Amino acid sequence: MSSDVSEGGDPADAGPDDGGADGPSRAELQAQVTALQERVEELESGVVADDADGGKRMTIIATKGTLDMAYPPLILASTAAAFGWDVTVFHTFWGLEILHEERSKELQLSSVGNPNTPMPNLVAALPGMDRLTTELMNRQIDEVGTPTIAELVDTCLEMGVDLQACQMTADMMDYDEAEFYDEVTTGVGAASALSEMADADIQLLV
Repeated sequence: MSSDVSEGGDPADAGPDDGGADGPSRAELQAQVTALQERVEELESGVVADDADGGKRMTIIATKGTLDMAYPPLILASTAAAFGWDVTVFHTFWGLEILHEERSKELQLSSVGNPNTPMPNLVAALPGMDRLTTELMNRQIDEVGTPTIAELVDTCLEMGVDLQACQMTADMMDYDEAEFYDEVTTGVGAASALSEMADADIQLLV
């Protein structure tokens, strides 16, 4: 009898590049590995790009100008900047008091309607109570070594935070832009603020 293999050949004798009925060929496996390597390189490039961009972007809208409400936007902004985030703080209405170089040093704490003041509204409404509660808060700020509002504004500007002043509010309330801190961005409108918020990863209203 002849020992020749039939023309179709035996699947067990298939070459390493031919594959078999039960799995992909070597060429197909190599193509899959190459595709995976390209995908890994693409993902790594994306991570590097994110790191180069400094990570996240945050926009804060600051609307209040009392002593207690001036701290949150400045503390959040300076902390985010320390993380390498791109931070913008848009100040509108009473929030412009924070950017006024002289008035920011004289911000008051309102006693009436403030749930954190240990006195009833009837007493809080008496003349001189706002000044008293402001002095008490400033004393506590000094005791614990908390930076002043002026110091926090300077810190934010030094760290690259974009402190913006609403143009409409400045015009309406007759602010002199020359009296704002140096490096404050003036002439910013609501449309620009909305554009900043739309592009930001985090948006906060204070």
